[in-house]
Amino acid sequence: MAKKPIIIGVAGGSGSGKTSVTRSIYKRFTDKTILVIEQDSYYKDQSHLPFEQRLNTNYDHPFAFDNELLMQHLRDLGSQKPIEKPIYDYKIHTRSEETIPVEPKDVIILEGILILEDERLRDMMDIKVFVDTDADLRIIRRLLRDIKERGRTIDSVIEQYVNVVRPMHLQFIEPTKRYADIIIPEGGENHVAIDLMSAKIETILSGRTN
Repeated sequence: MAKKPIIIGVAGGSGSGKTSVTRSIYKRFTDKTILVIEQDSYYKDQSHLPFEQRLNTNYDHPFAFDNELLMQHLRDLGSQKPIEKPIYDYKIHTRSEETIPVEPKDVIILEGILILEDERLRDMMDIKVFVDTDADLRIIRRLLRDIKERGRTIDSVIEQYVNVVRPMHLQFIEPTKRYADIIIPEGGENHVAIDLMSAKIETILSGRTN
């Protein structure tokens, strides 16, 4: 009988480097061993709402996420059942009709800004990580990303950061740091922390095969 996968949560604010940490760990293992589940894929379906109303969605608030579906998918993967991971379409601000088939693997990295906010999700994790990066670096990274990859203007990114991202970070994301087993400063640049995380995963996996 296959063993339950290891679930590692990687949280942190927008621009903290949590995606870089996740990718760095992912590259240390084979595709057959590890998979990544992004919390961003589990924004709630808003197809029942008018488009104008969807534009007002606060994507940094816990209510934006469909944690019920996310937890069900984690349970399914834990029972060695494949899932159909949702795709969120930011152009229409709702879930796409398409999905991504995902097969169970030995390690699941769950990555997202608010994965440590829900106690039920925390209880499903074997290792909880918080990527802790100074606010000035996070806003610079977000500026560069949104301008380059999403065609945003500097003014729109700053306005969103001041009015939504920063207050949501202080209210909901930063407090979840206390639930972390491991805090990684500076994200993907912290190679020592990534080495330690990878070694820990290897130790757990090798212990399961003995």
